[in-house]
Amino acid sequence: MVQRVQAQARVPALSVALHRADRPLWTYQVGGTGVAATATSAATGTSVATATATGADAALGPATRFRIGSVTKTFTSVLVMQCRDAGLLDLDDPLSRHLELPAHGDLTVRRLLSHTAGLQREPYGDVWDTLRAPRVDELVADLARVERVLPVGRRYHYSNLGMALLGRLVGVLRGGTWAEVLADRVLTPLGLADTSVDPGPSAATGFLVDAYSDEAHPEPPTDFGAVGPAAQLWSTAPDMARWAAFLADPAALDPTGAVLAATTLDEMRWPATTVDETAWSAGFGLGLILVPYPERVVHVGHDGAMPGFLAGVYGRRGGDGTAGAMGCAVLASSGTATEALELPHRLLAAAAEHDPADIVAWRPGPGAPGPLRGLLGRWWGEGFEYVFSWHDGALRARGADDPAGRPPAVFAPVPGSPDVFRTVSGREVGELLRLTRDVDGTVVGMHWATYRFTRRQETFDRYDFRV
Repeated sequence: MVQRVQAQARVPALSVALHRADRPLWTYQVGGTGVAATATSAATGTSVATATATGADAALGPATRFRIGSVTKTFTSVLVMQCRDAGLLDLDDPLSRHLELPAHGDLTVRRLLSHTAGLQREPYGDVWDTLRAPRVDELVADLARVERVLPVGRRYHYSNLGMALLGRLVGVLRGGTWAEVLADRVLTPLGLADTSVDPGPSAATGFLVDAYSDEAHPEPPTDFGAVGPAAQLWSTAPDMARWAAFLADPAALDPTGAVLAATTLDEMRWPATTVDETAWSAGFGLGLILVPYPERVVHVGHDGAMPGFLAGVYGRRGGDGTAGAMGCAVLASSGTATEALELPHRLLAAAAEHDPADIVAWRPGPGAPGPLRGLLGRWWGEGFEYVFSWHDGALRARGADDPAGRPPAVFAPVPGSPDVFRTVSGREVGELLRLTRDVDGTVVGMHWATYRFTRRQETFDRYDFRV
């Protein structure tokens, strides 16, 4: 699959990695930054001869760095959420609460993260003509000349400028530059040693491949300055596959939540908006792109594009065959080979289908605590039948006709109230479940999100709890 994309899309260098908790890291490279480079499979140790005429003589391998462009935004978003979890900000804070800005200080952190602030896409000026990004002081001063192109919250509108301001916010709150905070609080703890704001000595050259010939034109290197939090980073496919796995399954790579709590990543992955009002093929959470697939599968991550480079970095959640900590990165040294952006999704799906995760054997476990055993089984609410059960140490509920892949509602006890539970995931998350017992202590009724649940199907006007 990788070879086909490299050949058909005419990519001078293509580096791919697939991360999963139950298999060794898989990497593959095709092409090279020099003449007569080779494609090496980490899975087999074999080489596949290729040839590109890029004008540089350097080997291509897993450690080769590529520009990852807007994948950088996922790192900045995690830094923002770290600040929120540390109590340094609230997502609904206006920027002016933390930064001195000449304009647009009323925009909130949440709106900027989800690209629903209505702010124009780029900083003031013709950055893509000059390839000169503003300094921080210039970026801030020029906000007075920046447009609000849409009303706040009207719809999705992508903004590099918005993410640059969030990077500035992180630096101010943490007392350092965005790059310093990133290295200290994300890159080092997660072991992403090959990810940096600089290309390093082994970076691939980015190219524009001529549309009507086989000539590859080198693109000029660019430093994005104050817009760095939106697009500055360089990285390798193994590092980015690990990062994608973290975004999808943080508990597997960061079990103590040292970088970010798993519940906070859950929050970031919740869709805040769609990118198209009619084709709901992708959405945005808090700094993350969400791509839904059938059978309750979602790919979470981001694409990146910079002159001469494309990157697709996504983790996979849900569905049969999906392994824990499953992430894929595709890094390309062509600015126009958009087929490379579809490749991570295809590789993740192929891995889940053709090399599915091992099925964990079921083993007997403890039953429900005595006071709860009587409530297990079938109940009726709003005219529909539900099944309450006890699995993995928790009370659960699901509709009797729910498809197999739909997750159940899971409940947790409310401290100090033995017959009250909080829904912690699934249907009616956040709502209370209250039990009603008769004089013998038998559960004869329940209220879930204030709706009455009974052992028989009943109309709304009937009430026969015996207390």
